[in-house]
Amino acid sequence: MSDTVLVVGAGPTGLSAAAGVASIGKKVVLVEKEAVLGGAPILSGYAKLVPSGEWAKDAIGRMVKRVEDNANVTIHKSTKVVKVEGEAGNFTVTLSNGQSVNVGSIILGTGFTHFDSINKPEWGFGTYEDVLTTTQMEQMVSSGKIACPSDGRVPERVAILLCVGSRDRQIGREWCSKICCTVSTNLAMEIKEISPQTDVFIYYMDIRTFGLYEDKFYWKSQEEYKTKFVKARIAEVTRSADNRLLVKGEDTLVKRPIVIPMDIVVHAIGMDPSEENPELAKVFGIGLEKHGFVEKGEQYTSSFSSTRRGIYVGGAALGPEDIDTSISHGLAMAMRAVGDMNALVQKAA
Repeated sequence: MSDTVLVVGAGPTGLSAAAGVASIGKKVVLVEKEAVLGGAPILSGYAKLVPSGEWAKDAIGRMVKRVEDNANVTIHKSTKVVKVEGEAGNFTVTLSNGQSVNVGSIILGTGFTHFDSINKPEWGFGTYEDVLTTTQMEQMVSSGKIACPSDGRVPERVAILLCVGSRDRQIGREWCSKICCTVSTNLAMEIKEISPQTDVFIYYMDIRTFGLYEDKFYWKSQEEYKTKFVKARIAEVTRSADNRLLVKGEDTLVKRPIVIPMDIVVHAIGMDPSEENPELAKVFGIGLEKHGFVEKGEQYTSSFSSTRRGIYVGGAALGPEDIDTSISHGLAMAMRAVGDMNALVQKAA
């Protein structure tokens, strides 16, 4: 019986889980497929995080350092799990680097994949250089300069289109990605801080800045930063004769067609299941729910269990999730995994 825990994925969820297990005095083997730790906030170059307003590289950097400095944690970068044998309390795990480890529990913090805006071609991504995604716009914010990629001019108008790859049954994305509205209102304020002369418009079906994010982001972006919210259905993004972008659709409040010239259009891209989930399900012997996220084993009395005993899953691997909640999931999985391993030891004694 092993009391070592394997953590797969070194984003906010996995880093939190690894730190949690190690803090109890248990050994952790942390496996990350990428060459760097930190997950999407680092790999995608996020700017300031919601709700803290702290730069992602600083906040996530502290989480990485906490794990790297812990003697209980062994880290394998640029590595995948290729085989899992055994059962809860005694798994034998083969890694792509040729090593094999014996662990009592497995925690999956394998995250999500950003929606690829190429799948919404009518909204101009991939066609026009000045149509960006939120991650690309965050990278621009991180650089400290707001400029049109096509010619470097400071934009007079920026449009942020919500629900790109979310709540769209026509392309098989039925779910709400939960955090896009808040991230977009935060992004609008960041743009104004760097480029006060730029007007920012947010086009929305409805706004879902849930919980305590309502006044801190939705109202603040309107009242203090003068972000303009337009309730609309966008049909397409085209280009005018003077090379500006034209956002075309219907203002659904007054029920009239709209054609608004813009300099930059930003797609607020949703959260897809990790593109590696089919492989993950096969290797770990776990189930996926109908959209492709990892399936929960039980909702209430064994939270974060997968469909295979001894393997736990949390964060955005389960569905769209914000970073704070993913961190909480990681810590909860650490307690769940260690608690269940202790119960197995007591039962065997």
